[in-house]
Amino acid sequence: MPFRSIAPVALLAAGLLVSSPQTARACGGPDDACSVPLGSYFAAEPGTALDKRPAVVFFHGGGGWGSRIFKLRKKMTQDFTDRGYVVLAPNGKKRPGSRFGPGWAFIPQFEPHRDDMAFTRQVLDDAEQRFNIDRDRVLIAGYSIGGSLTSYLACWDPTVAAAFAPVAGGFWRPHPEDCAGPVKLLHTHGWRDQTVPLEGRPLSSPGVEQGDIFETLNRWRVENSCAKYRADKFVTKGPFWRRIWTHCADGTALEFALHSAGHNVPDAWANHAIDWFEKILP
Repeated sequence: MPFRSIAPVALLAAGLLVSSPQTARACGGPDDACSVPLGSYFAAEPGTALDKRPAVVFFHGGGGWGSRIFKLRKKMTQDFTDRGYVVLAPNGKKRPGSRFGPGWAFIPQFEPHRDDMAFTRQVLDDAEQRFNIDRDRVLIAGYSIGGSLTSYLACWDPTVAAAFAPVAGGFWRPHPEDCAGPVKLLHTHGWRDQTVPLEGRPLSSPGVEQGDIFETLNRWRVENSCAKYRADKFVTKGPFWRRIWTHCADGTALEFALHSAGHNVPDAWANHAIDWFEKILP
């Protein structure tokens, strides 16, 4: 797949880029992150380059780096770019004094070491100019603690993207008592996940605990004004067992997709997320 590391001269020769200040400072490939004031991000592009294109922002797991989309998440990235999506992979920041690698600023017990909402907006603003993304067709997603950040971004401001798709990560205790509004959200989780169990778990830092995914879903049901606790539609064929809430406020969407494995991003996830996203867009 073509990435921004391809020489600008070659792209111009192929007629894929128009003349702009961005072409002289292309970035985003596996060895060349794009910089914004609060951090940096990597990107992978589909073959089409001129039309406004949908995008997925994918937040990595704990101790990771955005460049993982080129290696550990290669199939996922290929699935998105094959279907015309730009993949944006922001880089986390290490918390001062932490023995762990880069992460995200959402854990309730810790002072934020970066404003990751502001950082996300900077990434989107930069990518809109640099990669010609369509801000009305942005899906924010993430894995593990990246999935948790996705959940918090949706809670803090559901207008930052068109929809959200956390994988193997939700709220941490204490769970939010309120969010900024209704959401369109697909939560995916492994039935046998022991790293981020469905019920949550305490961690090594005193008082720091992962949250309960079912309580996370309850928060979304409240925000979406769903009529019932229980789901209304069930799909058990295919790679996911899906619970879908349909009796909710207009303009919302909520689905819970379980798979049989543990703490991972299933191979089928990207295409399922795209199908879901394109179905719920206006």
